[in-house]
Amino acid sequence: MNSGGYALTSPRRQRRSEQEWRQEIVQVCRLMWEKDYLAATDGNVSVRLDEDHFLVTPSGLSKGFITADQLLAIDWDARPVGPRYGVARDLRPSSEILLHLEAYRRRPDIVSVVHAHPPIAVALSIAGISLAQCILPEVVMTLGLIPTTDYATPASPEGPAVIAGLIESYDAIILQRHGSVTVGASPWQAYLKLEKVEHTAKITKTVLELGGDPPMPADQVAKIAARRAERGLLSGQQASDLCQACGVCQLAGIQQ
Repeated sequence: MNSGGYALTSPRRQRRSEQEWRQEIVQVCRLMWEKDYLAATDGNVSVRLDEDHFLVTPSGLSKGFITADQLLAIDWDARPVGPRYGVARDLRPSSEILLHLEAYRRRPDIVSVVHAHPPIAVALSIAGISLAQCILPEVVMTLGLIPTTDYATPASPEGPAVIAGLIESYDAIILQRHGSVTVGASPWQAYLKLEKVEHTAKITKTVLELGGDPPMPADQVAKIAARRAERGLLSGQQASDLCQACGVCQLAGIQQ
């Protein structure tokens, strides 16, 4: 039990103390700031502590300089729980926490959510260029595709709504004109997927600037999709999306 009186672990989650999670969130926040994946007070990170409680970054602070004792524990209603004192006394949860909670509702398997504003990925979404393409084999292998949501006003009830239908199938999605959402078994895993998203965006932008847009051959995509299926990673609507985006409907057992 922690100081707030609630359990920190469940059978499906990594057995870490709340303090260990706090330190990892701080590390990830610092990396996002250093990598220019967010600016000013943008972005937020959360961890699911147990069935009903979450650890989240507060609103209004630079993620590059946030400290472990400034993180807040909240419940499903986004209300802070447990004692609040010291530097956290007057802090409030991030305005985007409802988006995080929606991801946890729809994906009981995930432990962490990272929301960032990777500039190239956001720019491509504004330009109408999707990252849900079969261009890089390592992206198809690790993420499947990187779809883009409809537009939603940031920090509004629309935000959680637009990830519905995508977050169930994908660990990395682009929020139209806004940013990215990546999820994983830890803040570190979710952060690495963020790196993959922005790296993919940079390569896609460069390819377009060079005058090319070459998709992977369908038979090669099918091989990778089949491997994902064998590993139980071709979840939700991924098979259907790969069928439509990459033309692999009739290959390697991938059906629409």
